[in-house]
Amino acid sequence: MERRRAPATPPRYGRRRFWDALYQREGAETREWLGGLSRFLPQLEPELRPGDRILVLGCGNSALSHDLHELGYTDVTSIDFSPACIAAMRARYARCPGLRWAVMDIRALAFPDASFDVVLEKGTLDVLMVEETDPWHVSPQAAASMHRVLAEVSRVLRPGGCFISITFAQPHFRKPHYAQEAFGWSLRHAACGDGDAGAFHYFLYVMRKGQPLDPRDVALGRRLHQPPPPPAPPPPPAPPDDDEDYLLAIQL
Repeated sequence: MERRRAPATPPRYGRRRFWDALYQREGAETREWLGGLSRFLPQLEPELRPGDRILVLGCGNSALSHDLHELGYTDVTSIDFSPACIAAMRARYARCPGLRWAVMDIRALAFPDASFDVVLEKGTLDVLMVEETDPWHVSPQAAASMHRVLAEVSRVLRPGGCFISITFAQPHFRKPHYAQEAFGWSLRHAACGDGDAGAFHYFLYVMRKGQPLDPRDVALGRRLHQPPPPPAPPPPPAPPDDDEDYLLAIQL
């Protein structure tokens, strides 16, 4: 059964020990960050083609890979850095020979260049930001980790392939990371949600390898590497108003 919840962001979520303990406890019981495939399918399906070689980053115990397989996308490779997770998922979906599972770090993909038509992630890159306290000024360490992952994604994508990222991160926070000319892709996004006024919204980013970035996105990406502005000086003390002047002049 799908459990729909907003992903919490304590620092432990960036640590392998936490996930190994979780998957040893839960096995392959389905846990869906940001919702299941049906929530994003209207935006996702136009980007997919039968026969696409699909790589799912940080698969966890989501049913995403299996659900894609059931829709006819039968060439799906799923990776996670937790051995407990991959063992559980490989056992659960052993009847689906088109689903492949591997223990792997998303920062160092063990695939040749241009191996995939589609790279897909749902909430995985958010883990790289869990220790950040100010989303407007991301630390150099977090920015470097994000860049390393995205460079690997770009490397394993074939020309014309696409990287699809599904996340809570709003465009003004996430687009600067994606809008880097070095990755050689274009960038666009769409908001997703249930349509309820009080519901959370998610964002689906699509990066197409071999297409140019919009100049506005180029400028946005360049700002990521600019140092933050110095803090504004404190305002000068306000002069006393006329009433205060009058009271000070009274000699009792």
